[in-house]
Amino acid sequence: MTTTKQWFERHAADLQDALAHWKARDFYGSPYAEIPSEKIFGEGAAAKGRERFEALLQNAFDLPGHPQAGEVGSEQSPYSLDLGIRYPHNDAGALVNLCQRAMRPWRDADIDARAGVLTETLQRLARDSFCMANAVMHTSGQGFMMAFQAGASHALQRALESVAAGYGQLRDIPAEAVWEKPQGKKPPLRLQKRFRALPRGVAAVIGCSTFPTWNSYPAIFANLMCGNGVIVKPHPGAVLPLALTVRALRETLAEAGMDANLVLLAADDEKKPLAKDLAGQSAVKLIDYTGNTKFGDWLEASATSGRRVFTEKAGVNCVVIDDIAETEKAAANLALSLSLYSGQMCTTPQNLFITKTKHDDFLAALEAGFERWLGDDAQASEILGAIQSSATMERRNEAAKKAKALIDRAPPKHPAYPKARIASPLLLQGDAAGDLHRREWFGPVSFLIPVDDKHAALQEMRRCFADFGALTAGVYSDDEDFLAEAENACAETGAHVALNLRGATLINHSAAFSDPHGSGANPAANACITDAAFVALRYYIAQSRRLAT
Repeated sequence: MTTTKQWFERHAADLQDALAHWKARDFYGSPYAEIPSEKIFGEGAAAKGRERFEALLQNAFDLPGHPQAGEVGSEQSPYSLDLGIRYPHNDAGALVNLCQRAMRPWRDADIDARAGVLTETLQRLARDSFCMANAVMHTSGQGFMMAFQAGASHALQRALESVAAGYGQLRDIPAEAVWEKPQGKKPPLRLQKRFRALPRGVAAVIGCSTFPTWNSYPAIFANLMCGNGVIVKPHPGAVLPLALTVRALRETLAEAGMDANLVLLAADDEKKPLAKDLAGQSAVKLIDYTGNTKFGDWLEASATSGRRVFTEKAGVNCVVIDDIAETEKAAANLALSLSLYSGQMCTTPQNLFITKTKHDDFLAALEAGFERWLGDDAQASEILGAIQSSATMERRNEAAKKAKALIDRAPPKHPAYPKARIASPLLLQGDAAGDLHRREWFGPVSFLIPVDDKHAALQEMRRCFADFGALTAGVYSDDEDFLAEAENACAETGAHVALNLRGATLINHSAAFSDPHGSGANPAANACITDAAFVALRYYIAQSRRLAT
């Protein structure tokens, strides 16, 4: 049997590199390839991955040894494919009890062993990236390339980032120390002290439908690195990617001689919901949640003493557009940001504040930008992906009735899935004095909002961030003094800002090891992926003291 020591030694260099780059916040070329090339993954890898995905359809999902009191499954691909996969279902209390029992040997394992199991699991998931990409595509609606990158490679990078951050913190805690205090002419006072980093308890990770792996992996792997057991509760519309992940973790744990029930799947549906029951279990000490504000607020408000809740909720991302050179390049960059995955990214801009005198010219440049990216149906289908939820489509239709449409292109025809649920971006005329833009319109909806000047634009952006929060902000200006003012304003309101982006780098992008995702400093999220606190709050330090001999 392959030992955890061998696994750790196999991946130790990657772990150390990841930790070093996380501390430096610079670029790290991670071990998880982000290009779906058969030169990297081997001849026939794409077809084999597709075949493994298709073999899962219309079947019960195999999770050896997983507790089961029934079955659930209601996933429908936004590309019109009926997945028909059935998953094991159990009540929250039973899952928590099993997870608790499995924790002790994992808690007592040294951190090298834990890191070995986790990095080996990540490498195995990476080898099956094509299958995962299909699973993410047909549950979330992401285009295949985005599903391969965000759903597989980049999610794995975020997981490794959490493992490395946790490993670095735990490694820096001394196992023991001799504490010696001088007492003048008297003999020094000497104490032998021991320190143990212990897990807080069972962790529940409640996933979302749009980025099931990318948003969940940091919490899953940070919890495990810190010794906690994990119950993964996917969104009912996007179970498969996290079910594949749970299976990979359980297989590696079993090979390591650990209790596989350390990681459990809490699959549910609308008839048998589990999120509230899971959150209500007293043994659940850690909760991570990505989703709507209402439930996130309830989780935060219901957190009892000793429980940690990490949330990413809704926000209103804004962009300020001032006088700027290369207007066409800036507009093309924004058009792609607004188009990518049909605005179903928590980092997508929604409100574009622009001085009144520049409104018409920038609108024309935006129209040209949309034509560049969406003029060809095949390219547009890959960029836009599909709309994950019918509620998002309904929200777009609602918005279209409330304001004048400035840009409302016909949706493209998907070359492979003609019945796919697709919508093009809807750009509406906004009014700075109104309230329509002062809420999140998740999906392909945005507003071009004329203001008197750039300072008024910045003031309105600050108001949105203070009231509703944001994960990202953008500013376009050739005035360096104004850029500095805007950078300070965004820092004070906890929104990460991108300045004068053009070309391939988008406001939507968040690079593991370098870019924090969320700040925890405004209503959009109370946590940051991945700062030190994201990991450190998942363990505590226990100490014992005795007189030293």
